[in-house]
Amino acid sequence: MIEAQELVERALRASTADETIVLVTEVSEAALRWAGNSMTTNGVSRSRSWTVLAIRREPVTRVGIVTSSSVDAADIDAVVTAARTAADAAAPATDAMPLLEGTGSPGDWAGGFTGTGIGVFDEVIDALTDGFGGTDRLYGFAHHQVRTTWLGTSTGVRRRYTQPEGSIEVHGKRGGLDGPGAWAGAGTRDFRDVDTTALLGELDRRLDWAGTAVELPAGRYETLLPPSAVADLMIYLMWSMEGRGAEEGHTALSRPGGTRVGEVLTALPLTLSSDPAAPGLEYAPFVTATASTDAVSVFDNGLDAGRVDWIRDGAVHALTYPRAAAAEFGAPVTAPGENLLLTGGSSASIDDLVACTERGLLLTTLWYLREVDPATLLLTGLTRDGVYLVEDGEVVAAVNNFRFNESPLDLVRRATEVGATERTLPREWKDWFTRTAMPPMRIPDFHMSSVSAAR
Repeated sequence: MIEAQELVERALRASTADETIVLVTEVSEAALRWAGNSMTTNGVSRSRSWTVLAIRREPVTRVGIVTSSSVDAADIDAVVTAARTAADAAAPATDAMPLLEGTGSPGDWAGGFTGTGIGVFDEVIDALTDGFGGTDRLYGFAHHQVRTTWLGTSTGVRRRYTQPEGSIEVHGKRGGLDGPGAWAGAGTRDFRDVDTTALLGELDRRLDWAGTAVELPAGRYETLLPPSAVADLMIYLMWSMEGRGAEEGHTALSRPGGTRVGEVLTALPLTLSSDPAAPGLEYAPFVTATASTDAVSVFDNGLDAGRVDWIRDGAVHALTYPRAAAAEFGAPVTAPGENLLLTGGSSASIDDLVACTERGLLLTTLWYLREVDPATLLLTGLTRDGVYLVEDGEVVAAVNNFRFNESPLDLVRRATEVGATERTLPREWKDWFTRTAMPPMRIPDFHMSSVSAAR
């Protein structure tokens, strides 16, 4: 199999387009699955995907994009030719900008590919084996991947980045498949920081809470959102912070005459940020794009991506602007984030928030989030795997699931208490976004719009 760097160089040499961008991504994956207190499947895989973007500049700028999974060097010419042909037929590129000139260090570029394997789960397997001896039935999935991307352009850009990431989710059932269930999960880079025994202990605690069950109607409840639920809501907020949509009046970040940048949302000193250098949550410090959207442009490939404060000290601070949109609207160039941190709360844990609650609900996770109204960023979704009633500072029972209607922007505005930030795993967006650090939040009037039959 041809090496990734050589694939990039040969594709660039073969191209007859005015300019060319080549991205190669290699992925090594390991997975482990268990059900009913028994390991079921495990495996490893390796794959390659590479994309050629051919750019024609005359009479207008057009881009042709072709992606291949071939590992045969003999296919390079055909893919490059197909990209050039696609460029000839493409619509004019509305985000056209000059490509960046050579950036990045040769040392980064020259590195090879590092994979993963089943051995990354050794400690997980040991803890699960002990857990399988209990009476609760355990189900779940652990996944680890190492992804390396090489980026090269005809204007001299050569950049490379290796991204390890993983996650584990454990479900517990008590009293058979029709009995109460609970969920716990964690995100990680390499599983060395995952305490599976502690996850199993948290499952046991939640299943104990479910020993008593009560039914509650829909309504507005004081609600404690754990870090996982906060992550799912804040991710959607960050994904919605696109400058063009806000400038054109299409989104909840719009206001008459412009955007909501500068608007104070809360008196709490909250900062929502993305930072490629955040310890344990690192991501590529440069743009890699195989297609253009309102948030990112293929013409920005190789652009440095530093820390961005989307919300700073309680006020909207930044939106995403590719270079073309930034020039059009007179805004700073800002690349999307690939991690997300919410900071500025107290040192309180979710247990501390419970202890200070007279009566309210404690959630576990959210799922099936969908946008209802982009003008207000109103989302609907369901609670999942554990809603608990809190009375006089203690969890006293499990409660039925609910459908809810809430806007993450409004939740930031209405939060009355925010705790300590910790690494967490979003439940709904885990397959796309695992690198988050979030605090628990207290919402005095979370809207449970209807009772859900989901278990």
